[in-house]
Amino acid sequence: MISLSSLPPLSLYIHIPWCVRKCPYCDFNSHAQKEDLPEDEYINALIRDLTEQLPLVWGRRLQSIFIGGGTPSLFSAQSMDRLLSQLRALIPFEFDIEITLEANPGTAEANKFKGFREAGINRLSIGVQSFNDNQLKQLGRIHSAQEAFNAIAMAQQAGFEKINIDLMHGLPQQNVTDAQTDLVKAINTGVSHLSWYQLTLEPNTLFYQRPPKLPEDEILIDIQDMGDDVLQQAGFSQYEVSAFAKSSKVQSRHNLNYWMFGDYLAIGAGAHGKLTLPADNKIIRFSKYRSPKDYLDTTKPFEQTRRDIAYNELPLEFMMNALRLVDGIPENYFFERTGLALQVIEPQIKVAEERELIDRSKGWLKATPLGHRFLNDLLDYFSEDKINLPNKIQIKQVD
Repeated sequence: MISLSSLPPLSLYIHIPWCVRKCPYCDFNSHAQKEDLPEDEYINALIRDLTEQLPLVWGRRLQSIFIGGGTPSLFSAQSMDRLLSQLRALIPFEFDIEITLEANPGTAEANKFKGFREAGINRLSIGVQSFNDNQLKQLGRIHSAQEAFNAIAMAQQAGFEKINIDLMHGLPQQNVTDAQTDLVKAINTGVSHLSWYQLTLEPNTLFYQRPPKLPEDEILIDIQDMGDDVLQQAGFSQYEVSAFAKSSKVQSRHNLNYWMFGDYLAIGAGAHGKLTLPADNKIIRFSKYRSPKDYLDTTKPFEQTRRDIAYNELPLEFMMNALRLVDGIPENYFFERTGLALQVIEPQIKVAEERELIDRSKGWLKATPLGHRFLNDLLDYFSEDKINLPNKIQIKQVD
């Protein structure tokens, strides 16, 4: 029998699918706002959705909430207050719960930000993407660089101590100097967290169908090297492939829970969740109907898909998240989060060590810089066809 000494931390993801305009690079479940938003109706649906999931998590407490989209800041502060008040009545919160709201500069209002803070939201993630007006136009953003600066200042004045800026690099025709200018402007705002990541062309996006001219690979490497140096000199430490923080206190607890293979409830159109169910001897993934119309249809269930994660899939599911972390993850988390003994992936770890893709020391596993550069190749070692597992494993929580 394989036993879990404890259940992993529990988070909640809430998806609000509307935005002012769909960006050409965006592959998230977002829908351009064409009429008044059904705020009350949607929040009622979110509460019903969560209520249906509660039997799966009785007795567990939320350590973080992330409200993403779309553009959740389109909703009023009053709606967010009502949503969070009802959540508190349904499921216990940890005393120091992190509650993040995604916001776009084009929807920023000082009074709204103040209202979000009063509602209990204590972290903002602002989707700037660039401080270059020409780049913003190419990216289809509805805000200007000045509006981005204004939104960040509004958030700071509203009392938000934890603010993240989303910033892209590798933008159409961008050079190293352009990328450095963007990065320095973000740093100079005084925020304590940056998500700095490369633009990628995702299927089912306008950019994928009509690709813009992106920088050559050599320039992308130079941009990455420049960014690592600039951020380090500014006091930011990289703790994940694209996440940089001034201290561990401002790291995203919600995203860390994803990367450490924690559990997360999910409500809202197109939301995806993952839960450990020891009573049923399984770990599941599930998703909700993507269309807001379908999600709001009271004659339909909220859940569109649910599947058990097969035992031979668990190593890759775990490692594809954990190895994104710069400092890696404690070895014992593999057992604690999957119910599998670390021995099942020992051969793969040894080969990766020999090829200098994994560093294993003092009870921790982490990808080396070379491993991060060739992360897909490293993860292939842990794919289901490379892992030998017993025919049957029983997962049980030990009290």
